[in-house]
Amino acid sequence: MAAEQPTILATSGGYKAGSRTRLEFNHLVHHAVELSGASGRTPKITHLGTAGGDQRWYAAELDEAARVAGFELSHLNLFSMPNIGNIEEHLLGQDVVWVNGGSVANLLAVWRVHGLDTIFRRVWEAGVVLAGVSAGSICWFRGGTTDSFGPELRAVTNGLALLPYDNGVHYDSEAERRPLVHQLVSNGTLGETHCTDDGVGLVYRGTELSEAVTEVKGKLAYRVTARAGDGPEAVAEEEPIEPRYLG
Repeated sequence: MAAEQPTILATSGGYKAGSRTRLEFNHLVHHAVELSGASGRTPKITHLGTAGGDQRWYAAELDEAARVAGFELSHLNLFSMPNIGNIEEHLLGQDVVWVNGGSVANLLAVWRVHGLDTIFRRVWEAGVVLAGVSAGSICWFRGGTTDSFGPELRAVTNGLALLPYDNGVHYDSEAERRPLVHQLVSNGTLGETHCTDDGVGLVYRGTELSEAVTEVKGKLAYRVTARAGDGPEAVAEEEPIEPRYLG
């Protein structure tokens, strides 16, 4: 079973400390499975750790998290070569694709080398839920803010653009994120930008923002747009979006 229409869950969360394992999947990952419509069988999720260099130790942590959650988890590794022969066929057989955080700039470059930029559009259109955290959120948009190039945050503007917006992650936990988003929106580097506090996710059906959801009470999502100012430059305007609590 596939989602009824192309669906993306873009988040700044998804994990929590485990009781017997180092981490477990939190409500946002479970919500991605719910969005896929998978029922009556073990949900199938493929994890991509490209943004972190396909670290095998982290993949092992996620294997344990999947066992606790009752998910069938596979990994699409691209270093040092793809570990799956027919990538598109494999992804089309999944309920959810979950992309982990790290360097979104490196992720986008490596994905394009392997043709994943075009593959993901077909997978999305087929109803496989595309989801992820941090870099795994920004990648689905036109761009956003990133520390991929160094400690000082910068804009990235070459995302896959499945969604016709930009994206801001970790909006409440990293002090530089909000002012940079405002600056980049006001000067036109970024367009309408959808942002998430840690623990919050944005659900898109097709290219429309359907709702915000959260696994942490008291957190928000935001829509940042440019409006005409008193002078020649535009001014960034921030609209909070109250998310639905998943817990």
